[in-house]
Amino acid sequence: MQSSFPSQTTSWHQWWQSEGGVFFLYARQQTRSEADAKDVLQDALIEAWRKSGNALPEKAIVFATIRRRAIDLGRSTDRRSRRENEVATDRAEWFMPDFADFDTHQRISEAIAGLSPDVREVLVLRIWGDLTFPAIAQLMDTPVATATSRYRYALEQLRETLTELKI
Repeated sequence: MQSSFPSQTTSWHQWWQSEGGVFFLYARQQTRSEADAKDVLQDALIEAWRKSGNALPEKAIVFATIRRRAIDLGRSTDRRSRRENEVATDRAEWFMPDFADFDTHQRISEAIAGLSPDVREVLVLRIWGDLTFPAIAQLMDTPVATATSRYRYALEQLRETLTELKI
């Protein structure tokens, strides 16, 4: 029976070559995306290495650390999503009237979704993010005039689309 603890003479590279794939598969199973799995695995390896006194960690420690890190990440992501939804709901109340007709609300949402990504991003940052045009320009790495014109274009497009829909 093979020990789960690699010998001290085994290099990190050899250890990673033999165990890394299994750790990644486990991390991927525990997380919601491949990117999250990579992040969790990297953090778990560093933590396990530190817990092992800068030596090669036991496999069980790595697996336990991956699992705990994945749970923490999932909880953090869920909390962030709830906060973002609460903020979006609070902000949407002043921006969107209380429609008795769900179809109207759906059409407005579709009109906003139909804007080009850059134009929609400026609209969202200005209205929901409450950012100034200089701040938006800096964030998007564009001139202030471009951010301003994209915002005007978004409003014009929405006005045309929603007028056609008779909303």
